[in-house]
Amino acid sequence: MPLFWPGPRLAANAWGRAQRSWRRSKISSCLVMAEELRITANCQAKRLKSGGSQEEEENVKQEENGHEAKRFKASQEEREDGNKKYPKRKIVLLMAYSGKGYHGMQRNVGNSQFKTIEDDLVSALIRSGCIPEDHGEDMKKMSFQRCARTDKGVSAAGQIVSLKVRLIEDIVQKINDHLPSHIRILGLKRVTGGFNSKNKCDARTYSYMLPTFAFAHKDRDPQDETYCLSPETLEVVSRLLACYKGTHNFHNFTSQKGPKDPSAKRYIMEMYCEEPFVREGMELAVIKVKGQSFMMHQIRKMIGLVIAVVKGYASESIMERSWGEEKVDVPKAPGLGLVLERVHFEKYNRRFGNDGLHEALEWTDEEKEIAAFKEQYIYPTIVNTEKEEKSMMNWLETLSNHDFNSTASRMQADNQDPKNNDPEGSDGCGGDSD
Repeated sequence: MPLFWPGPRLAANAWGRAQRSWRRSKISSCLVMAEELRITANCQAKRLKSGGSQEEEENVKQEENGHEAKRFKASQEEREDGNKKYPKRKIVLLMAYSGKGYHGMQRNVGNSQFKTIEDDLVSALIRSGCIPEDHGEDMKKMSFQRCARTDKGVSAAGQIVSLKVRLIEDIVQKINDHLPSHIRILGLKRVTGGFNSKNKCDARTYSYMLPTFAFAHKDRDPQDETYCLSPETLEVVSRLLACYKGTHNFHNFTSQKGPKDPSAKRYIMEMYCEEPFVREGMELAVIKVKGQSFMMHQIRKMIGLVIAVVKGYASESIMERSWGEEKVDVPKAPGLGLVLERVHFEKYNRRFGNDGLHEALEWTDEEKEIAAFKEQYIYPTIVNTEKEEKSMMNWLETLSNHDFNSTASRMQADNQDPKNNDPEGSDGCGGDSD
């Protein structure tokens, strides 16, 4: 029997069918892979939105794998507390505190002589179970960073710290349970793994509350606490404060920089004085300033120089002269009254705030709590301390000792005099860029 050999047309048809079958198989595989990627992405979004609770984490695992969820891997840094598992996540905490009685925000590990806000915060984090005890001794282990280093006696209504914690249940309440009433955690948000609150902050807003008699002319009785700020004087104050807006060389407003140092140039976005009000029989006003960053002493010196001009100790021309290379004697207003109001993350919010995985670092829902905290703890502390210790009144009496036309050599000699060292440190902005 002759061997069967298919003709060319039959061979071509068979080859075409084989190619079509291979293409369909390839397309099917790609569709399956795409569906798996879609499910994985959805599950990751649900996991992030859930806050990492055990039950929801297991549900997400089931959606991904189609079977019972497995234990977290050790690399996920979870904690087993009884039958609970708490993964570590990068978060930010919104803090408010009254700084009276504290030597600033930043903790000095191993130095218990000077109590700081972070001492109480770290203690509360450990006692609530958010971090292991050894993280308190080495804060780098939890990637801790504060947005601004407020100094001795300085308060905050919107401080932000970033760190990695165990996401325990009712975490904010449990941390607050171990904090004194004048330190509160008002909010918590998840952030990207590499987030650093100091480096990602692109602006800071401070307020400075002071008695309005600070603006009374020098010929008026400095002991007169019944002074009321006139609309004309308020207009002068606001005009002088507005002169700071823009980029200027602020080397005369800190002890850290020389006139040639490029980092002495700082950008001020806004600065103004709000309408005065009365508390405890004393008229007060609040100055607001927003800038990219501030140097040591800068805000207090900016306000101190305006006070000197309004009171008649210095001419308005000193404002322009202070931004030049010449050394100018700039008085530093008292630290009492300085408050870190808010920190800004515009660039971060634009990039991650609407990506579907993270939240914008804005605190609209917490504004009422922030205002209530200031009314209960910050404002009364400032007013009562001023009435008891008279820090502004005592400082005003020293303005006549300043030589606002002093030469550079005279200023250099004064700066080297140990009697002129400031025991309080910074103006609440910490060091450079804080």
